[in-house]
Amino acid sequence: MKLSAVLSWLIFWSACSMNGQSQTNMHCQNPAFDKEVRDWLSFTVPLMDVQTLEAMPRDSIVLLDAREPEEFAISHIPGAKCIGYKDWDKALLQNIPKEKPIVVYCSIGYRSEKIAEKITRLGYTQVKNLYGSIFEWVNQGFPVEDESHHVTQSVHGFNEKWSKWILNPAIKKVW
Repeated sequence: MKLSAVLSWLIFWSACSMNGQSQTNMHCQNPAFDKEVRDWLSFTVPLMDVQTLEAMPRDSIVLLDAREPEEFAISHIPGAKCIGYKDWDKALLQNIPKEKPIVVYCSIGYRSEKIAEKITRLGYTQVKNLYGSIFEWVNQGFPVEDESHHVTQSVHGFNEKWSKWILNPAIKKVW
């Protein structure tokens, strides 16, 4: 195993092997957004914060976007695959070993938590939900790309109501 893969694995597990109590101590930068995220999550899936994800080599994990394909086309975290939500595509999991680390995200974390629960029920053992999801990702200044894999400043905000949580002024909100 390459040193970078071993280090990635250690980072993944040290960040994600927290018990439920310490997971609830995770926070988004903006307190109002953090409260909104907490109100929606059930904390049924281990969490990962955006800083930990950003530091991980993409080849050490499977990154799944649990938003709809039209949201994914506008913007997604580099390296992600769209698994969807309403008609989620579990076929994307076919060639993934059950022990491979998987991180799921959506807009704020609610849909990704539900998809992560389903993936876990299929026998995958290292499934994490990205806390604050793509909104927190861009709020902290991390890049997103469009369907052509070009860096974009546009982020699909689901709808006008939810897009208020995209707080980075450099980001153009689309819905």
